[in-house]
Amino acid sequence: MQSGKIEVRNLYKVFGGKTAEVMRLLRAGERKDEVFRRTGAVVGVNDVSFSVQAGEIFVLMGLSGSGKSTLIRLINRLLEPSAGQILLDGQDLTRLTPRQLVALRRRDMSMVFQSFALMPHRTVLDNAAFGLEIAGVARKAREARALEVLEQVGLAPFAGKHPHELSGGMQQRVGLVRALAVNPSLMLMDEAFSALDPLKRAEMQDLLLQLQREQRRTIVFVSHDLEEALRIGSRIAIMEGGRLVQVGSPREIIERPADDYVRDFFKSVDTSRYLQAKDLIEAASPSRVDGAPHVAPSCSLSDVLQRLLGQTEPLLVRDDDGRCLGVITPSSVLNKLSQHRLSAAAHH
Repeated sequence: MQSGKIEVRNLYKVFGGKTAEVMRLLRAGERKDEVFRRTGAVVGVNDVSFSVQAGEIFVLMGLSGSGKSTLIRLINRLLEPSAGQILLDGQDLTRLTPRQLVALRRRDMSMVFQSFALMPHRTVLDNAAFGLEIAGVARKAREARALEVLEQVGLAPFAGKHPHELSGGMQQRVGLVRALAVNPSLMLMDEAFSALDPLKRAEMQDLLLQLQREQRRTIVFVSHDLEEALRIGSRIAIMEGGRLVQVGSPREIIERPADDYVRDFFKSVDTSRYLQAKDLIEAASPSRVDGAPHVAPSCSLSDVLQRLLGQTEPLLVRDDDGRCLGVITPSSVLNKLSQHRLSAAAHH
């Protein structure tokens, strides 16, 4: 398998001492609750291994106490691991000295928290440039870079304002700008949008996806919001009791949940929204292929419906080589949707 931007290998975090005894119990297969009963120690992360590829948004999900926020704090070593390795571009972060770690955070790693953590006495521009200031960048250069990123998120006109003059959504944008201004290849985002109302949260998700299309950073994003994870995640990792239960694309996890915990997690989601053109094909071949409207097999259900609106002829589904895989009609979409919902109801 190709190596990732981040490689996490057999990572553990134990709170409350007795680490050696706790590790022995965990490696013998004991669960978090039993370990706590026998030792009084809390298991934050239990033998977690995964890889994050460059340029993807990797979402960590789980119920409260599942270990997702502990895990993201281990990755940037705000917390020290009890055992295991964290590699960033092949460099083992668990072996870095405090000075090397500070240099890495200034140069290549940014973190965005739920709280905006802006400095009230500083302007938007100064807040946005703060990471660069800490890194020793000269005032003129850091202000130019911060202004460039403020421009990207539509906040340049507010550069001279103070945080209290901005809405919550705008404050969170400034927090995002501050993280982006240092031009990190890795961003860690812990419940970054959860303090916002639903409309502002959707706006920030749109902004993140837009910036990601343009800049292709590697992002590890902690969320407890299912819709958010499905919307922004390239892949999703589901955690329970400190363990990693399943990793996969939104589609893979919805279609093939690893266990009942994962299945229950997604039971409130209308999974038909994640159907693609290849799922909606009728077997019949069209009589006329040349010049007929067509879509790619991965085209989303909403895009397919948009294309079908006001159209009298079927849509062709063509693969990358131009071969026709079949056709989509309004009736084929209705048939597939009803089959899908019957199947989903049977599973629940």
